[in-house]
Amino acid sequence: MTHLYIGLMSGTSLDGVDGVLVDFSAGASSPLHLRAHAHRPFAPDLAAELLALNTTGADELHRAALAANALVRVYADVVRDLLERSGVTHGEVHAIGAHGQTVRHRPREFDGLGYTLQLNNPALLAELSSIDVIADFRTRDVVAGGQGAPLVPAFHRAVFGRTDEGVAVLNIGGISNLTHLAADGSTIGFDCGPGNALMDHWCRRHTGRPFDEDGTWAGGGRVIDRLLSAMQGEVYFDLPPPKSTGRDLFNPAWLDTHLRAHGPGADPRDVQATLAELTAWACADAVSRHATGAREVLVCGGGALNISLMRRLAARLPACAVRSTSERGLDVSHVEAAAFAWLAKAFVERRPGNLVAVTGAAGPRLLGALYPAG
Repeated sequence: MTHLYIGLMSGTSLDGVDGVLVDFSAGASSPLHLRAHAHRPFAPDLAAELLALNTTGADELHRAALAANALVRVYADVVRDLLERSGVTHGEVHAIGAHGQTVRHRPREFDGLGYTLQLNNPALLAELSSIDVIADFRTRDVVAGGQGAPLVPAFHRAVFGRTDEGVAVLNIGGISNLTHLAADGSTIGFDCGPGNALMDHWCRRHTGRPFDEDGTWAGGGRVIDRLLSAMQGEVYFDLPPPKSTGRDLFNPAWLDTHLRAHGPGADPRDVQATLAELTAWACADAVSRHATGAREVLVCGGGALNISLMRRLAARLPACAVRSTSERGLDVSHVEAAAFAWLAKAFVERRPGNLVAVTGAAGPRLLGALYPAG
């Protein structure tokens, strides 16, 4: 049996698709060996449509179906790039783990069950790639009473866990999430709150750039204390885990409401600095409350590349060594995609992919659905 899997991830930052080709050979000295990485940015019109579909709008079903098709064509391009760069054929890859693009995440709401929705067309991806596709990883956890997120902590345990001390892993994408890998083998994880999503939105609105490179713009601003304090008062931050969130809560409308009340006429740079401080505070607060045994905080996702944000985070966690996952052998841009390759392998091997302590589901569940190769 081949041990090669592809993981594809397009996250809430909406910057494009990251893909990895991973070798999980049993004889490897580490849990995985990365054979290739590829990234394809979203065309501006596709990114705009995926963002728009996070909120109610006209003709949603039609637009969502076409956006899913367009998304999967980018996925297929990333798969081709991975095969070309590695010299691997499609027949050598056991399966693709394709997360899809989250546009709504409302577990346990409305009817008590709620839902999570990732735009995807895995049948099309199987047709285009001639590789089995595993998709729809979150729904089974949600229908079992869980949050459906985060799903990466089991992977974090396999790759970053230690037996001599606790480790915290912070993934700072559009939304931030924390995993605490205790030395005794126990694991918890949950969404901390906003990551890059609000900062990216504010940067696009006022500079036209897709993100604040290195956090330089935020670094030139001053934190607006009254605005920060008001945003820190969001009820979500005080909810106990398991919990998860997304753009359904932390979105431009949420930010504008706080700005009208606590920051009218503020310098845009100062707002950006305040948003960076909010993300650093939310992450550090989560570590301080729920990962007290951690002495090392590993950061991945786009936030790990934001120098200003990393400095703010380190300042709020003086008792911890704050560093990127790249320093532990897995590039910050590869972690989530590798996690969905790992979850695809778990599905193939009929192993549960969720952790009950993380999502709150009624029990361990096999996550995903199979779409056989064309």
